[in-house]
Amino acid sequence: MTSEPAAPSSVVSPLAAIALKVAGAIAILSALLDFFILLIPPNLTNVQWQLATTTQLVDRGIVPLIGIALLLVGLWVDNSVGRTPQRKSLTSDLRFWACALASLLGLVYLLLILLHLNAVRLSSQQALAQVSTEAGEAAAQLQQRLSAELTQQQSQLGAILNNEDLLAQAIEGGQLPPDIQQYRNNPEGLSQFLQQRADQAQQQIETEIGTRRVAAERQVRVEAWRSGIRISVISLLLAAGFSIVGWLGLRRLLSLTRSA
Repeated sequence: MTSEPAAPSSVVSPLAAIALKVAGAIAILSALLDFFILLIPPNLTNVQWQLATTTQLVDRGIVPLIGIALLLVGLWVDNSVGRTPQRKSLTSDLRFWACALASLLGLVYLLLILLHLNAVRLSSQQALAQVSTEAGEAAAQLQQRLSAELTQQQSQLGAILNNEDLLAQAIEGGQLPPDIQQYRNNPEGLSQFLQQRADQAQQQIETEIGTRRVAAERQVRVEAWRSGIRISVISLLLAAGFSIVGWLGLRRLLSLTRSA
């Protein structure tokens, strides 16, 4: 029984090298194009643009790293089977440009950590200021509403207190306490009674506003902390990966060039 002959390595290796180099080049070029589109048009004074851009750059940073790795592996396969032509200078070696790009991207992702943390800080400050403004506006609206309601209630109660039937119906229906009758001939006491009820309602609502404000501020800080930690750690890992590939590759190529 005869077995099928295995494919010669001289055929398989060039095909693998071509596939790796093409895949790597496409990944690198598509990533660089994607980064270019993300940066156009630039809006450096907009904190939200900074935050969104740095986040997307970091989230997509693994693509060029994989592309550079594939390209270098493809070039190594070519070199291992003796298909790499003799190059006259280092700048004509595609491996040099791949390692140089990796080194550059390593520096970029190191700087992105600082840019993103600063954008997170500014965005958090803006969000906290907005929460404070909204809480202040809510308190002001509350004060105006209670003041208008106090005037209206004073007028309505004055009319009810002067009408025995309406007063009895309001007390029986639970709309007014029984001791409201003591204010029939005491306008100042009625005003104090209404003001006391308004102050109690205001205090209760202000407490609720304060609770919501604290919760909103806590949520803003938590989201800022999560974004800062996640993007910073990923960007640091990418910076380390690009730098290792780039600097070690350049060092290796320089040593080969000197020994040649």
